[in-house]
Amino acid sequence: MPSDASHAAATAAAETSHLPAVTGPAGLDQSDRRTTLFIALGLAVLTFALYLRTLHNGFISYDDYDYISGNPLVQQGLTWHGIVHAFTTIDQGNWFPLEWISLMGTSQFFGIRPFAYHLTNLFLHAVDAVLLFLLLQAATRRIWRAAMVAALFAVFPLNVEAVAWATERKSVLSVFFMLLALAGYGWYSRQPGAARFMLIVLPFALGLMTKAWLVTFPFALLLLDYWPLQRFGPPTGEPKEGFGEEASFLQLVLEKIPLFLMAFATLFAGVYAASHSEALSISTAHAPFSLRLENALWSYLGYVLKGAWPMKLALIYPYPQHMFPVWQIAIATGFLLGVTAVVWCFREKRYFLVGWLWYLGVLFPLVGLVQTGTQSMADRWAYISFMGLFVAVVWGIADLDAPRVALTLAAGGILAAYACVSFVQTGYWRDGIALYTHAINVTNGNGTMRVNLGVEYERIGRPDLAIEQYAQAVVDTPGLGVAHFNFARLLNDQDHPLEAIAEYKLAISNTGVPREIANAETGLGAIYANMNLPDQAVQEFTAAIAANPGDVYPLLNRGLIEIHRGDLESARQDFTRSVEIMPTPATWYTLGVILEDQKNIPAAVQAYQSALQMKPDLAEARSRLQALQSPTSH
Repeated sequence: MPSDASHAAATAAAETSHLPAVTGPAGLDQSDRRTTLFIALGLAVLTFALYLRTLHNGFISYDDYDYISGNPLVQQGLTWHGIVHAFTTIDQGNWFPLEWISLMGTSQFFGIRPFAYHLTNLFLHAVDAVLLFLLLQAATRRIWRAAMVAALFAVFPLNVEAVAWATERKSVLSVFFMLLALAGYGWYSRQPGAARFMLIVLPFALGLMTKAWLVTFPFALLLLDYWPLQRFGPPTGEPKEGFGEEASFLQLVLEKIPLFLMAFATLFAGVYAASHSEALSISTAHAPFSLRLENALWSYLGYVLKGAWPMKLALIYPYPQHMFPVWQIAIATGFLLGVTAVVWCFREKRYFLVGWLWYLGVLFPLVGLVQTGTQSMADRWAYISFMGLFVAVVWGIADLDAPRVALTLAAGGILAAYACVSFVQTGYWRDGIALYTHAINVTNGNGTMRVNLGVEYERIGRPDLAIEQYAQAVVDTPGLGVAHFNFARLLNDQDHPLEAIAEYKLAISNTGVPREIANAETGLGAIYANMNLPDQAVQEFTAAIAANPGDVYPLLNRGLIEIHRGDLESARQDFTRSVEIMPTPATWYTLGVILEDQKNIPAAVQAYQSALQMKPDLAEARSRLQALQSPTSH
């Protein structure tokens, strides 16, 4: 517990700063309690008003289909099988069981309705803003400064992506758990003990199981030990304003060892998941470390620039195809070194150092030194990192000797400007076509967004518009294999097989993703089969099977060619394997025909019965089964 002397110093500091004296860190008189409640309600209303129209938005094809609308486990709601799968799967190159369970829970109660998913995200963002305010107010006793930081967080344009994107439930939910862990840490820091420490461990564990970006949380706690909790001993002659129980730096590190171990375990799980996913395959193929390092340096400056002038925000910022110009890296490096030097010169203002290091540290795992995916930056990654910058800027400006009216007007103007930009940005999330078109318009060479826009056009029955996007995507991003694949697919549909063959080969040479290789090899095989070149077709189907053994389509295509060749045993093996992977009535039926031709009547009967179990009205299977079971067939 704080000593009487430190308690008296805290009270005196509060009085001299025109704040009421308090009896504890979170102690408030009646007037301040009313103000706190009013601000908390105001933050919630502001957040809901700003994001209200996102409730009418639909899902987008970029991740929403894989995570929600097209995911069978999520569609089934909360099931024991689904929960077990959530803890054991590394789908999408991540391990985040609580994200899956949360999405399943929404489906359980509301079905696959975009409204429910958007409402949940909005509610969590509002709660995050309110919690951020309450925690800052309790830790610093600066109500209006804390309110300004929370309001900036609520309306910040870069945060729109984390809220308006249904799949990004993991961002708003993980921050909710992080803030709960911070609340537990504030209580623990007053009187450390094992029972109180569990109030940090539990929400931190839940947060890690929602999104791995919380791995820097233990380091962030060390920053909070420095300010505002001031668990480090203050310099001689400086009054202690924090309320945390003082300890040496070594003690503060040692007490967090369980949290560090949890973070490292999650980091290991994340790296393992990414190494077995498409995302890391993309990065290792097209992003050498030197380019990743340059992109990381530029990203630190890029986020600040976008935060200061939030224009041309996009879902995907294309990854650079070449090394950065020397002048650009020099500016980014100079910015980082310059700000760090200024912060160090003013280190007596502890919030400067804490806010800047929070930004640098929290963003570090996300700047792409270990690159996953095709993006160079992502707005959603500012959701946590900018909290530190908001605190440093708000506290720094508030400490200026400026008229209160001027500060109030400036704060209102900034919030209004941010809110206007965010409101416009939420409109782009109404559907995939609007979102991808906007991203293409505000970025250069964005092949990924052109591919997604093409997919949207195909879904509404406009392949003519889709092929235009794919054609431009292969020009904008020649190294994007999926762009070549989609372009080849539509070229073949429009009776341009030779051009399609060339694009399929480019798709194969520009991807390291097994699934994408298999898809392109299968496409090539289908073209060769249509051209009556069975040897080349079988060669491509075999290559597809080798690339992705779990893909049934090359197995089925190769099996059909084997049937036509009279190689029934090879066809039987391929169709048997396909029903093991993904059984369908048609596949079972065809397998039954093959077995019947091989005179394996018992196995053929079982195959026909399996087909009829899946589709009782499959007349061909029923007819053949009845023929085999009739007395005259023996």
